[in-house]
Formats: sequence, C-alpha cells, structure tokens
Amino acid sequence: MLDSETRRKIDNLRDILVGKIPSPQSQVEQITTGLIYKFMNDMDDEAVEMDGVSSFFVDDYEKYSWNNLLAPKLGGAERVQLYSDAIENMYTNPTAPPLFREIFKNSFLPFKDPSTLNMFLKEIDGFHYSHSEKLGDAFEYLLSFMGSQGDAGQFRTPRHIINFIVEIVNPQKNETILDPACGTAGFLISSYRHILKQNTGKKLGDKLTAEERRQLGDNLAGYDISPDMTRISLVNMYLHQFANPQIHEYDTLSSEDRWHEYYDVILANPPFFSPKGGITPHSRFGVQSKRAEVLFVDYIMEHLKPNGRAGIVVPEGIIFQMGKAYKTLRKKLVEDCLVGVISLPAGVFQPYSGVKTSILVLDKELNQKTEKIFFAKVESDGFSLGAQRREIDRNDLPEIKEAIGQFLSQKIIDKTSNCKFISKSNILEKDFTLNVSNYLVRYSIVSNFEIVKLTDYADFQRGTSITKKEVKDGNIPVIAGGQKPAYFHNKENREANSITVSSSGYAGFVSFHPYPIFASDCFTVISRSEFLDQKFLFYLLKSKQDYIYSMQSGGVQPHLYARDFNDFEIPLPPIEVQQEIVGELDRYHKIIDGCRQVVENYKPTIDIDPSWEMIELGDVATTEYGTSKRSSENGKYAVLRMANLQDGEIDFTDLVYSDDEDDYSKLKLIEGDILFNRTNSPELVGKTSIFRGHDAPMMFAGYLVRVKVDRTKLIPEYLNAVLNSQYGQRLNDKHVSVSGNQANINATKLKSYPIPSPHLEIQEELVQMLEVERELLSGNQQLIEIYTQKIQNKIGKIWGKGIKSMR
Repeated sequence: MLDSETRRKIDNLRDILVGKIPSPQSQVEQITTGLIYKFMNDMDDEAVEMDGVSSFFVDDYEKYSWNNLLAPKLGGAERVQLYSDAIENMYTNPTAPPLFREIFKNSFLPFKDPSTLNMFLKEIDGFHYSHSEKLGDAFEYLLSFMGSQGDAGQFRTPRHIINFIVEIVNPQKNETILDPACGTAGFLISSYRHILKQNTGKKLGDKLTAEERRQLGDNLAGYDISPDMTRISLVNMYLHQFANPQIHEYDTLSSEDRWHEYYDVILANPPFFSPKGGITPHSRFGVQSKRAEVLFVDYIMEHLKPNGRAGIVVPEGIIFQMGKAYKTLRKKLVEDCLVGVISLPAGVFQPYSGVKTSILVLDKELNQKTEKIFFAKVESDGFSLGAQRREIDRNDLPEIKEAIGQFLSQKIIDKTSNCKFISKSNILEKDFTLNVSNYLVRYSIVSNFEIVKLTDYADFQRGTSITKKEVKDGNIPVIAGGQKPAYFHNKENREANSITVSSSGYAGFVSFHPYPIFASDCFTVISRSEFLDQKFLFYLLKSKQDYIYSMQSGGVQPHLYARDFNDFEIPLPPIEVQQEIVGELDRYHKIIDGCRQVVENYKPTIDIDPSWEMIELGDVATTEYGTSKRSSENGKYAVLRMANLQDGEIDFTDLVYSDDEDDYSKLKLIEGDILFNRTNSPELVGKTSIFRGHDAPMMFAGYLVRVKVDRTKLIPEYLNAVLNSQYGQRLNDKHVSVSGNQANINATKLKSYPIPSPHLEIQEELVQMLEVERELLSGNQQLIEIYTQKIQNKIGKIWGKGIKSMR
C-alpha cells in the first residue's frame, strides 16, 4: 500500500514538470530517469559505507555523481548542463550493467530552466533505493497517470482490468510469460504478484525457493517497439526486484528475430492503431493483413506453446468486422484456442478514450476438449463510465471471474445473467462473429399465428436417475443423452411419443420417441392440450435446436433444466394445420432416412479372387510427403489438407494457399494422384482420396502422402477403391501406430501393403461398376439436402420472423 508521503512526492514531481512537459508519458520518462540516476548513486554510497568501492560513478563518470550534481557551489546553468550531460552519457558508461545503460539510452533533458530542475532534483532526492515493495508501488502510482501512449494507438490498461485478466488466465511459477506489446509492463508485474500470492505462507512469496525466484525473473518477458516504453518497463521491473528484466525493444509485427520464441502464457493489450496504408508485416503470419490488431492476435496464437493460455484486450473490429482477414482470424481462434469472450463497457479507458473493447481468453488444451465457448458481458467494472471514473457499488467482475474460473477448471457452474456458453457450431453459423450480443439474447416471435407460452400447453417432467447396477434385462430403452438408448430396462416411466430434452452431455438435444421409454438423464415435454399436437411440438422444438443449446448453463459439463423453458414461446396454428404439417414432414423424413441409410452404410466392396496376384504397393507406386511450410488464405497454389479428403473424393471447400514455387514444382497434383492421410485420430487415419483434376493449380500438405501408381500395373481409381474398402481398412488397422489420441501410418508401412492386382481389364470393369455406385450415392446425398431444406422452409413459415433482443 502506497503511503501518503510517497504519493505526495510523486504528485509534486508531476506538478513541477507539467508546465514544462505537457505529455504525461514524457513526464513519466523524466521522473524515471531521475529516479534511476539517484538509485545508482545510493548503491555506490552503500557500497562505500560497507568498505567497498563505487561501481557506477567512477573514472570519467565520477563528475556526474549525485553529490557533485547537488553541490551548493554549482550554479543553476552549470547544474542544468551537468545533469543534461550525465543522462545523455551514462548510456556509454562501461561499468554500468546493461539494464541501467538501456534505461539511459536516448535520454535527454527537454528543458533548460534552472529553477525547474532544482525543484525536480530536490524531490528526487527524497527517494532512496531499497529492496522494499514501496518503490514498486510508487512507480505503479506514477504510471497510473499515463493514458494514451502517443501515436501507437495503445491505452494504458486499468490496473483492476489487468488483475482481472491475470487471475482468469492464472499463470504459474514454472511457466514462461510474455507481453508482446508490454508498454509499462503492467501485465508482467500483475503476473508476478499473482504468482507470489499463490506461493505465500506467512509472508508474501515465502514458499518460493531462491532458485524459483531466479527462474521466475527469467520467465517474464516483454517486447515494445518504443524505446521510451522499454525504458519505463525496465524500471518498473527493476523496482519490483527483477535484477535482469527480460524487456526488449522489438517490433513484434515487422521483425522476425524472436519468431521462434514460444510461451506458456501470453497477456497483452496490443495497439489498436494502424498507420495510413497499414502495417508492413513480415511473411510468417498465418493470417494475411495489414491491421495491427489482427496481426497481434495472430502473433499471440502462433506463439503459444501446445498447452498455452492467453488473455488479450482487443477492439470491437476483431469481434465482428466481416472483412476476410477478420473472419479468417476468428475461424482460427474458434477452431484452435479460443475459450472465452468478455465484453467490456465502452468507458473502461476513460478519460483517454471511449473505445469499446473485449477480452479474448485462449486455452489451446481446453479448446480441444470442449465444444463450448463462454460469452460474458461486463455491464459495470466497479467504476462509473464517465470521464471521472469514480468508484461505484456495482461490479460484475467478481461474479464473472468465478463463473469463468469454474469453466476453465472444467467444473459445472451455475447460470449467471452475464455469462453464457455457446457451441462452436452455433458460432460457425454466424460467420464466426464473437459479438456477445449475438448470443446473450432471447427470441421474440413475429408469426401469422397465435404466440403462446409453452408451459401453458405442455408439461415438463424430470427423468428418473438410474445407475448401471439398477438396469435390468428388458426391451425398454433407457434415454440418457437423448440421442440413442444408453441401455435397456424392463420397465418404462414415459409413454410413447415422448419428446426428450437431454439435461447434460449434449444438454438440450431434442429427440422424439414413438415407443415407450425410460427417461433418465433428461426431461420430457408432453402436450397436455388438445390444441397442441405432440409431433408438431417436436418439429417446432427441433427447428430451434441451436437456440436451445444456447440456453445451457455450465462449462465443460453443461446442463439444461426444465425451468429454463419457463419463458419459452411458440406459434400455435389451428390443430388441423398442425396435423397437416406433421403428415407432410413425416413423409419428408422417410425419404431422408432412406437416403441416409444408403449413404452411411455404403463402402466400396471388391470381391477379391484368390487367383489374383498380390503385389506390394511399393513395387507398383512411388510415395511422397507433402509440404511442411505454412500456408495462408491467399496465394497462387491451393494446398490440400487432410480435411479435404472425404469419402474417397476431394472436397475443394476451405482451401489454403501457398506461393512457394519450389514446393509446387515438386508437389504439383495431377489427375489420378492418390492422397493418403498418414497422421490423424485413430478412427480417421488412413483415409484416402483420388485427385480427379481441378482448374486451379494444387499441391498437398505434410500430413498427406501422395501415391503415384505405375499405370501399366494398376488403375488409380481401382487402387483408390481398394484402399477405401473394408480390405483397405483391415490393412490400416494392422499397420497403424497409436500414441495418445494420434495415430500414424508412415510411407514405409504404406508401401508394404499387399494389393490384389487382377488384369487391367478386370480393374477397369470394377472401376466402371464403382462409378455407377458413386453416382447413385451422390444422388442420395442431394436428396438429403433437398428434403432437409424443405423441412426447414416449412417449419420456418410457422415461426415467422424471429426478432432477437437482449436478455
């Protein structure tokens, strides 16, 4: 806690400079330089008092000592000149450590007024170097006066927002931590204090060993493009007991020197400002853009370790701008590392700016474990949102922090009014927009039919809990997740034609059961009115499946309760209209179900004649790995990846690109090339597709193997069918290597596959037969799409126009 006397001294220093140096940042820089100058002299004096020798003000630099500077015989103009020379020349002092030399780099005195300097030095003289936390607190207080950081587009993040983000991301003592746009090093200092509190017994940080403290100093790193901000960060770290702060003057977006440095935790409030014409970044970024905010977020994603976490303050453009770079960035975030979005009120940066911001929370490991992303809206952060930012009673941060903390630790949490958990598929359907307002909503309905409250027409009944031990032999399906029977019982607790809504797991999944069931981890919705057809009600609810998913509470293990439907409304046509619609939709579903049976059960089948010659694939084909170089959203050459291999064919959607001429000359795909997926999950590894040609030039990525066959021995379409058949699957199962959730079949193993090789005429006949089957399969897939759309259109007319409004 900063004492009043130290606070007064800081205020006096600012008052002295304010008439000579209007910029708050320049004021801080001058006070910083003066404090370090004085502290170097204090350390020399302490060394002499303990029978040691001076370290800093020696030889040619002895004349700059603090005692000489404040000597009474020195005239005002002479003092100005001596101080000006000192701060400009200390950078070259060979006896000073690199930290101190860096602080003085590019320093200068911007005024020549002796009376101002005398008052300034007198106040600086009242500070004394020590290892107490008080100096760090004093400097933090001084930094609190900095708002805008000049032309870089950054605004100093309020301390309570920094602490809020740090507590959510929760850095640990053994983790490396980076702020790539560190400014005053606020995130690094907050992380340091957070770790000390985590390792406290009787005294702050007393559970850390000396080695752990040393390692902690090495683990915290910061970059900033501004030499002035770098100096301020160095001082801030130094005054918080960091003997060798890892703060670097570095252009994160244009320099590649530190590209290969990766971190466990990254915390940042990057610059929002892009100069006219945009940033000119280097070529290593995954998202192509000239916007600073896009590039910084991409940089942070790229530089997290595989289990890394991050907290980033971003402007609203990142959240909902529809330009290609923004959409690509959000898609990458959702698929790779995003776990949460926290909307901040527009006044957080007052009085310096009214810019609207949000916080992105990244966790690479958790992102892959959950299909949910939390969205939270901070209405109040504990301060008024006007220019004065006065403290007020309302503060949403603690409740939101608790809910998010439970989500990140994979616990079930209660629903809060400001926090919601949305499926990635729902976000995908909204063009990956991360606008909280799109998700913290409810529907009001504009329909041609009467709008009624569902609970006035239907009963909600909780399921009966049951353990596996209680299950008895029988033929009554036990419905838990709501999709397929978990097991069977010998008694029912719900009648036929029940609608179930799952309570956990796939919480909110709506299903219809024409037979009696035992309802377990779900609740049922049963019409109790002659004016509401039960099957029609199912079609209404199923058409709002994604909205019902969005009603979940909880995180990694989300839940949905019957009470969540208390305000749910539905359109209610006359019963005759409902029954007519049900008949039509039932017919559509029969067509879809029949086509789906064909699609899901089809697999190329080749009856292998024992008389056919068996040859190793390597004897009749060559193999080649794809490019390992990074792709982008733009380029001359499309790069096919493992996601482009679907059911033996190439899916040409969601392409990435490269401009690498050398790779393309070696890896250019031609008609008849077969692509084999060598690394994937155990159930997907080994999937194979044939390239049948494309107008765009294409090559392939590193997790794929190209198989190029000798066409005098094998027809490519025939080999593709063999590798996709049940016979091919057995070969994959025999040769696969599995580690954790990743499976691999390398090219050497692939070349050992025994391939049945009948005469080319027989191969051609088999290919023609399979081509007929492929066309029929494609027809069934088209029918599924056509009749699914018919269902959506029909039920959509009943709902009418849904208007979204904030909760």
